Amino acid sequence: MTTTQQTPPQASSNEPKNDRQPAEQTWRGVFEDDPDREISRATTIRLKEDSRKLLGELLRPYQKLIWLLVVIVVIENGARLAVPYLVHLGIDNGIPPILAGEGSKQLITIVIAVLFSALLQAWARQIFLMRSGRLGQTILLGLRKRVFDHFQRLSPAFHDKFTSGRVISRLTSDVQVIDEMLASGFDGLVTAALTLVGTAIILLTLDVKLGLLALLSFPILLILTAWFRKRSAVVYRQTREAVVLVIVHFVESMTGIRAVQAFRREPRNEEIFHGVNDRYRKANLESFRLNAVFMPAIKGVGNITIVAILAFGGYQAYHGHVTVGVLTAFLLYLRQFFEPLQDITQFYNTFLSASAALEKLSGVLNETPDVPEPIEPAKPGKAHGHLELRNVRFEYVDGVPVLPGLQLDVPAGQTLALVGTTGAGKTTIAKLVARFYDPTSGHVLLDGVDLRDLDEDDLRERVVMVTQENFLFTGSVADNIRFGKPDATMEEVVDAAKNIGAHDFIMALPNGYETAVEKRGSRLSAGQRQLVAFARAFLADPAVLILDEATSSLDIPSERLIQRALKTILADRTAIVIAHRLSTVETADRVLVLEHGRIIEDGSPDDLVTQDGHYAGLHQAWEDSLA
Repeated sequence: MTTTQQTPPQASSNEPKNDRQPAEQTWRGVFEDDPDREISRATTIRLKEDSRKLLGELLRPYQKLIWLLVVIVVIENGARLAVPYLVHLGIDNGIPPILAGEGSKQLITIVIAVLFSALLQAWARQIFLMRSGRLGQTILLGLRKRVFDHFQRLSPAFHDKFTSGRVISRLTSDVQVIDEMLASGFDGLVTAALTLVGTAIILLTLDVKLGLLALLSFPILLILTAWFRKRSAVVYRQTREAVVLVIVHFVESMTGIRAVQAFRREPRNEEIFHGVNDRYRKANLESFRLNAVFMPAIKGVGNITIVAILAFGGYQAYHGHVTVGVLTAFLLYLRQFFEPLQDITQFYNTFLSASAALEKLSGVLNETPDVPEPIEPAKPGKAHGHLELRNVRFEYVDGVPVLPGLQLDVPAGQTLALVGTTGAGKTTIAKLVARFYDPTSGHVLLDGVDLRDLDEDDLRERVVMVTQENFLFTGSVADNIRFGKPDATMEEVVDAAKNIGAHDFIMALPNGYETAVEKRGSRLSAGQRQLVAFARAFLADPAVLILDEATSSLDIPSERLIQRALKTILADRTAIVIAHRLSTVETADRVLVLEHGRIIEDGSPDDLVTQDGHYAGLHQAWEDSLA
């Protein structure tokens, strides 16, 4: 059989050629394809709209509670704003009667009012902190769950480009800045707005001339705030981008620590980390510089205004145009008037960081799975395992087909082995059958139903894939076997382990089935981890079992155990086996030899080995290696 030769796409690398390049160039070379940056540049306006929409969705279910919190803040600030006015009344109306020997009834009433205001303010603050804290944590709980669930629903194609460091950043640092905004931003903004408006009205009410003099500083404050707002918007976005790079590189380095140490990559990683860490430092320093200019400027304007009020007010009081109580109240109110501007600035800083985080979270939540759930799922009957690929074309890169138009029919119960060189399309077929990807065109059918029409639960119940990664989760050996069937009894777990030949080595562990596998199963050998993965698949009991290089990590004794168990595992079920070891392939009913996504040989192992073809050559080379 002849085929058209296709040149497989060449892998590209972003690895810089010069290991001694400056750190700035180093991190750029590694992170220049940052998906977050591409999204931000291409769809900035849409992301801003989406972030506001997301914030609205988070707050909408709690509107009544939010309005209650607003009322509580109004009460708190009303009580706080009342105190300087009561001091004015105490000085002007409470003390003179005492000096005149007329008694202290008025002063006692004013003191009681001051105490009541202080108690009311403290009570309102306590209620606000309790209710707002509960509200903030409830919102964050829902947000984390929503992001986590969405990440799980996104297809492997998304996770191939979206690194684990960025995933961690979304669920940690991005959610944390939103927590800061909810915890303090709301209170600070409402309090500042009420204080500014309330104080301005009271100042003009107490004395128009002094009030107008105090408000002369307001245009200067507006100019300073506008300048800070413009500059900080850029700086805080840079800070959010920089911290992501730090997290990404740290997570990637620690995840691959064995490879890092094996290839003496530490100096290079340190150079890259220094670059991204220095960028984060510079972004933070710029934000500190802005605050170092803005905060003292606000204080300076406030102090100059207080000095002007004190001078002009003192002159007015000396000539009897203003009472001492009014002047005292003015000075107290001015202190309250300028403090909120710093609170507003702090809120704006937090809001900018939270906005950047919301944009990133919105970008993730707006990602649609490449393998979406069907709108109206089919209702399949009993699973038999009949697989069919009808004119399936698939491309990882547009215009570069991995499968140019595959036709394949696998009867129920047949064990099909896929053989071919790297890049021939073996794993791609397995991923399409497991529906980790959808074909670019064509159809993949299970028992006559297109996989795209199957509900996710129905599909995963019918098709299970075991890969060479043999990933084990933190927990016991039994927990990892039970992963294939969460409600399985201990007897079922043990039975699965016995069937694939894992029982003896498990019982030899310190705590048997309850032995903790530790991080990524590091307590077990590669072969033992693979046996646990086989037991997991056996317990799941799917109609279709896919083994993608699943015996590649096994030594000869372990492989022999698997060979004996394969007949039990594969009985009465359809199986697709991808393996370079022909000892595994020989157990198959049928072998396909692939080249550039096309079938060049198709037949039983015994038939193909007698032909002068690719499989016969592989078999001869394998026998020679055993000799």
